[in-house]
Amino acid sequence: MVGVRFHSRSKHILEIDEFHKVVFDDFRNVRLYDRADLVFADPPFGIDFKGNLQTYHRKPDALSYVEVSREEYPRFIRDLLEWSYSVLKDSGSMWLLSGWNNLRVVLDAVEDVGFIQLNHCIWKYQFGVFTRRRFTTSHYHLLLLVKDERNYTFNKPEHYAEDVWYIKRPYHHGERTAGNELPDELVEKCIRTSSNPGDLVVDPVLGSGTTMRVCLKLNRRCLGIEVNPELERRIREKLQLKSPSDTHGM
Repeated sequence: MVGVRFHSRSKHILEIDEFHKVVFDDFRNVRLYDRADLVFADPPFGIDFKGNLQTYHRKPDALSYVEVSREEYPRFIRDLLEWSYSVLKDSGSMWLLSGWNNLRVVLDAVEDVGFIQLNHCIWKYQFGVFTRRRFTTSHYHLLLLVKDERNYTFNKPEHYAEDVWYIKRPYHHGERTAGNELPDELVEKCIRTSSNPGDLVVDPVLGSGTTMRVCLKLNRRCLGIEVNPELERRIREKLQLKSPSDTHGM
């Protein structure tokens, strides 16, 4: 296998090994030397949630979720899709997660950039936030996108594979998490379906590191890109890596 090779001006890089690396930078500043087999992206949803949020270009702080304003969102999603399209092989695929609020914006950008939508899957989860005057939201959208509808990887997960997935959302009691942390089962299903052992998987909005953890388990090479360097601690926790302070003390 060829190691993960890329260019970024950022000097903040977590090198797990030759085949698995995290660069703390905006994905728009990162260039790959080898094209990817799969892009997996769970970006901010641009919903102006009034919780413990900062903007995507925020000063890094704690583990608050990285949000994008409604005004910036169309440009952000367009940039994400254009970047992803450019780094993929002609036979490559992309899994893109979205909430319902800006789904129209996402679907328009998918078409404008040139991706072909192969599937529109639904992830049904528990723990939806209680609402009084509308139905509780308890699902996400997963778009499977390809560049060439005649040439892509598809490892069918079961004989009768449906496009609605019932997967439990993880509950992190007493843990400081990085916003919406996806269950390993969900990410694993996407990566198994759309890549093979040794393939290069890129996550341009890595967050807490779930994609990297799954790729290590499934023998996929992986480049993770995360704009918030403060999430290194959470990524190290999930990958069971020593923190820099532990390493320096040895």
